[in-house]
Amino acid sequence: MKKKYYKKHKEYIFPCVANYYEEPLVLEKAEGKYMTDVEGNEYLDFFGGILTVSIGHCKPAITEKVVNQMKTLQHCSTLYQNKPALDYAEKLAQITPGKLQKSFFTNSGSEANETAVVLAQLATGREEIITLRHAYSGASTITMAMTAHSHYRLGVNLGMFKYAHNAYCYRCAFGKKYPDCDLECARDVEELIKTTTRGKIAAFFAEPIQGVGGFITPPKEYFKEVEKIIRKYGGLFICDEVQTGWGRTGSKMFGIEHYGVEPDIMTFAKGAANGLPIGGTIAIPEVADKFTGAHISTFGGNPVSTAAALATVEFIEENNIPENCQIVGDYLREKLAELQEKYPVIGEVRGMGLMQALEIVKEKKEPDAGTVVRIFEETKKRGLLIGKGGLYGNVIRISPPMTVDKRDVEEAIKILDAAFESVFR
Repeated sequence: MKKKYYKKHKEYIFPCVANYYEEPLVLEKAEGKYMTDVEGNEYLDFFGGILTVSIGHCKPAITEKVVNQMKTLQHCSTLYQNKPALDYAEKLAQITPGKLQKSFFTNSGSEANETAVVLAQLATGREEIITLRHAYSGASTITMAMTAHSHYRLGVNLGMFKYAHNAYCYRCAFGKKYPDCDLECARDVEELIKTTTRGKIAAFFAEPIQGVGGFITPPKEYFKEVEKIIRKYGGLFICDEVQTGWGRTGSKMFGIEHYGVEPDIMTFAKGAANGLPIGGTIAIPEVADKFTGAHISTFGGNPVSTAAALATVEFIEENNIPENCQIVGDYLREKLAELQEKYPVIGEVRGMGLMQALEIVKEKKEPDAGTVVRIFEETKKRGLLIGKGGLYGNVIRISPPMTVDKRDVEEAIKILDAAFESVFR
């Protein structure tokens, strides 16, 4: 049966649409933590549709409210107000860090990030934005230009973006080791501003943990150091929580809360509505109020997606999901560290909560993307879905639905262990 779908994909879908595995996986249904393909094979999902299925597939607590909303009011556009969008905006103002209060809803992280850039430029009257190397920001023209992965840029180049070194401690651009490095990657942002900009900037844009970049996790002092520099040169701080939001990093609702700084603008998408399309940009009032005039997103803030998002965040709060991410994430990290001791090819284990990564290397930290591909095939055979990323394609990304428990971790680790053993036997 799957060959029929392979043929359809080849005939009717753009060839740029990426697929994992030598034989693409054709999925038919899912429930909770498991997904099933068209041939009836079941898989434990430890990637969550790229950190998008926050609390499990087809979760009744979400789907029932979505179905009810679809029977009540499906669409009206932003030219009219709707109750779910206003209720969700109020909830966001209550749970986001600092003074973030006013939201603009879109359909995806790309649109949310692009909105944040425009807002920062309008609010400051300046154009230049500092972003980070190894970052991925989206698939629109502006967000591809922000992205610091050459194979995602597709020929786009906009001079408004300047790319700072990221806090990639495992591969420090300055050849140093944390904590003896004096956070040179953060301090270098000032040199970047002085040498590549007009001396005043619109904003600094960063993910608390770089997602597509391979779950690169900065030291705890990094953002405080960068924030001081950004403020000195007139910039706003834009935090991209598209992958790190909603408790995934453990104990906190948003990733940036681990670093003790408060953004002026924050973006979100992916896991916000447990799989329904939504994106959003929230800002402090004095910044948000600079975005005046008529500006719409036809499907942004639609009643169905915002009803799903509100139901998702209410479930997260009522079931203390951030705490589950901390407890189960710590257990996952412990088990991954045991795999690292067993398989020297695992150069580093990193991440927070239920956002963990394994960097796969050869000798002298040489990236080993080929081994990642082989491990992927072995885990698929055994019924486990995982993700990959990193500039070099050599990072395994693990980000299950945030409702998993220790038994699910044990099942996943058992399969990962067998996959590594099979590859290196």
